[in-house]
Amino acid sequence: MNIRNDAQLIIDAAIKAALPDNAVKKALEGHGFSDGKLLLIAIGKAAWSMAKTACEILSDRIDDGVVITKYDHAKGNLPHVRIYEAGHPVPDANSFKATEEAIKLVQGLTSEDTVLFLISGGGSALFEKPLIPNEMLENLTKELLASGANIVEMNTIRKRLSAVKGGKFAKLCEPAKVFSVVLSDIIGDPLDMIASGPAYPDNSTSEQAREILKRYGLTVSKEINELLSIEPIHELNNVTTEITGSVSQLCEAAKRKCEELGYEPIVLTSSLSCEAREAGSFLASIAQHYNNTEKSLAFIAGGETVVHLKGNGLGGRNQELVLASAVGIAGLQDVAIFSIGSDGTDGPTDAAGGYVDTNTQRALEERGISIFDTLEQNNAYYALQACDGLIMTGPTGTNVNDLSVLLIKR
Repeated sequence: MNIRNDAQLIIDAAIKAALPDNAVKKALEGHGFSDGKLLLIAIGKAAWSMAKTACEILSDRIDDGVVITKYDHAKGNLPHVRIYEAGHPVPDANSFKATEEAIKLVQGLTSEDTVLFLISGGGSALFEKPLIPNEMLENLTKELLASGANIVEMNTIRKRLSAVKGGKFAKLCEPAKVFSVVLSDIIGDPLDMIASGPAYPDNSTSEQAREILKRYGLTVSKEINELLSIEPIHELNNVTTEITGSVSQLCEAAKRKCEELGYEPIVLTSSLSCEAREAGSFLASIAQHYNNTEKSLAFIAGGETVVHLKGNGLGGRNQELVLASAVGIAGLQDVAIFSIGSDGTDGPTDAAGGYVDTNTQRALEERGISIFDTLEQNNAYYALQACDGLIMTGPTGTNVNDLSVLLIKR
């Protein structure tokens, strides 16, 4: 089998291991619910998959529910719940409409009632009731994305501008109990940051929020500044939280598959956090160092890189990462690098990520495509498309960060 086939087998195995089905099942089977109402709210890119498992386990016990996920991520109807698809990474009118439905659902509950709250990455955009005009929120979100702000920095800002983030949704559920099952998509699993912590106290400060704006040179309105200064919710007494799934699980599954395929795997980190191009260059430098090895090696990194947008092209952080690495591995012996978003979508594209090998740079040059110019325009999608380097999985049903792997095959 060739190295491209190996890459696909590793991707399939890692994503399968990271699906939330078993994790949600484990969280629910040992948990009892009171005799009052049981409402299901699921938000995020993995919301449909998590809700499906919950519906299968709890059957007719669920009285009502709302599922909010990204466009094209719902895979059919589910019993007892209404399904909404909405905008990501920028919230849209459907995000706001669906969130209002969830808020209505939890009004007037008693202490005997329970809200089963299933949370996954992407919830920050999908689950939103802004405290500022929609256009203002959309512009600020786009500015933060373009500046290269990471997910923790973005959520520190966004939850202060929202009526449901930073523990505020759990407050709206009071006096009902909230049982929250969280699929982590952020390094270190900070519960106050995953989906901007709608059912968890806010551990960040107003000073930190203002520092983030200063760091990226962003100027905001007086209205936003006033909201950033409000003291957040630091305590919630009606919430029980269970965290499940993480990028470490993704890396371990990739490691096991690499071993099966005859590679000696090394997990470099499950906390990769830097510019996508820097990560690509780093993996290429490892390939150069081990080019004369006599055994097959696999170097695995999990986490989430960022892209500082300068051009107007199409791409995502995983596509930028691999394209940036293509120059460094050109001409080496049987080397490939791939990088994917575990949710199946990389940036604003239909690709999960990208694949390059020792022939990629030459293939692009033959088509008159400059890797340097492409990266300057943030246009990795079209370059990888031209050399069959896009990885397409479709929505996977999970969301636990990104997986980047360097393969050296002997």
